[in-house]
Amino acid sequence: MRDRCLMLFLLLVITGFSVGCVTPKGVTKQEQRDYVLNMKDETLAKLYEQKPETRSMIKKASGYGVFSNIGTHIFVVAGGSGYGVVVDNSTEQKTYMKMRSVGFGLGMGVKDFRAVFIFKNKRVLSEFVEKGWEFGGQADAAAKSGDKGGAVGGETYIETGIAIYQLTEAGVALQAMIAGSKYWKDKDLN
Repeated sequence: MRDRCLMLFLLLVITGFSVGCVTPKGVTKQEQRDYVLNMKDETLAKLYEQKPETRSMIKKASGYGVFSNIGTHIFVVAGGSGYGVVVDNSTEQKTYMKMRSVGFGLGMGVKDFRAVFIFKNKRVLSEFVEKGWEFGGQADAAAKSGDKGGAVGGETYIETGIAIYQLTEAGVALQAMIAGSKYWKDKDLN
């Protein structure tokens, strides 16, 4: 039993170190904000190319968020971190955010992906920005590097006022897990 506890602890530490705290590139706050906004624009362009109907969904929504996440999954423990921005469509206000995820389930791999959240009403948008929690289960397979390879995935989320699209950038992963993610305002960039 002691060996198993030690192994689990080591896996958690390895996962934490391998993910680290992913932050936007740039020396100044403005360079980091610009980096996040460029990531948002590139991600939305890819999403619109793959799923053209999302352009009108985002336009009609109360707001949307775009996040960059790098995650690792080693046997039964997974972790990830990233950053992003939430845009309120009515005011055009941008809220820069950070995120961290922890999961448990079978799997192995490293994955760099983007997530686009479409907030269908003002209440859900406000709660996400102010409280920032999201919880879900996920199963996916990905083997991608640049334009080569492919990825399939599906996610189920408890909150019905949010539509979520995930685009895999790079990595290799095969996993089925229950994960919890925490999103919070980036006090340095806001």
